[in-house]
Amino acid sequence: MTSPKEKLPRLPLFELLRRFKGQMAFALSLVVVENVAWIVEPKLFGSVLDALIDKFSRESSLLSPFDVLPLILWVSAFAVNSGTGVMRRVVDPRIYLKMFSELAREIVAIGKSRRYKTSKTAALAQLSEQYVTFFQFRVPEVIEQIIAIGGAVVALSTFDWRIALTCATIVGPLYVINRLQKMKLAGLQKEFHDIYETTFEVFAKESEEAVQTYYKNYSTAKQRIAFWGALNFGVVRIALLAIFLVVLYIAIDLDDFTTGSIYSIVAYLWTFITMSEYIPELMESWTSLKDISRRLHAESI
Repeated sequence: MTSPKEKLPRLPLFELLRRFKGQMAFALSLVVVENVAWIVEPKLFGSVLDALIDKFSRESSLLSPFDVLPLILWVSAFAVNSGTGVMRRVVDPRIYLKMFSELAREIVAIGKSRRYKTSKTAALAQLSEQYVTFFQFRVPEVIEQIIAIGGAVVALSTFDWRIALTCATIVGPLYVINRLQKMKLAGLQKEFHDIYETTFEVFAKESEEAVQTYYKNYSTAKQRIAFWGALNFGVVRIALLAIFLVVLYIAIDLDDFTTGSIYSIVAYLWTFITMSEYIPELMESWTSLKDISRRLHAESI
């Protein structure tokens, strides 16, 4: 006969992916469509500007198909982006709230079988919500960043290969600072989660001093995590500023671009910069999830 321990479900990251793969594939496909439509908008809108400028520079007041087509394409991309965005915001809660409910139920079963204190089971269930947060927000953010950063570089290369090459230099600083942050955050996240697991136990004591000490340790751990995130963010911003200035020099001084092209270049450059800024936050979330995954995996085997 199989023991109760062997019947308990395993809770690794990929098990959740397997169980909800159909629903998540649909949700993430909406993310892809929304962001692909969004990344082509600046180039299309730049064409609209050039078409309007060309139209008003001509003596004829008649509109040609070449005047209207850029506007139709841009409005179509905007409509696709907005429509899938609305649908995604309706679909996501249904999928991910169900996922969290299933995950919490299984953690309660594990806690009951192991005869854990209620405080530990509750803390594990709360920590497991980060799984759902990761899938609902972080995974779409990763997809958005891949499409935005990759799409921006590809789009910029259509204007001048030197612009795309300049943007690609961000890879070096990002790699170095993220490696450093990853090593530091692994220990800090473990320390923070150790503290968090005692939350309900501390409050059960009904001691003001115990609660004060708990939140002092809680705050210290969070501040140390935030410091490394801030350091990563600052280094990335300095690198991005240098890239921004070089690209502007290439676009304005070295090339004879149209008004629409300059608009598109600046829009893609700004997209590249803003998307790159989220990488430190994603790194923090990923290291936190890895520690939670280790805890849940250890409790479920």
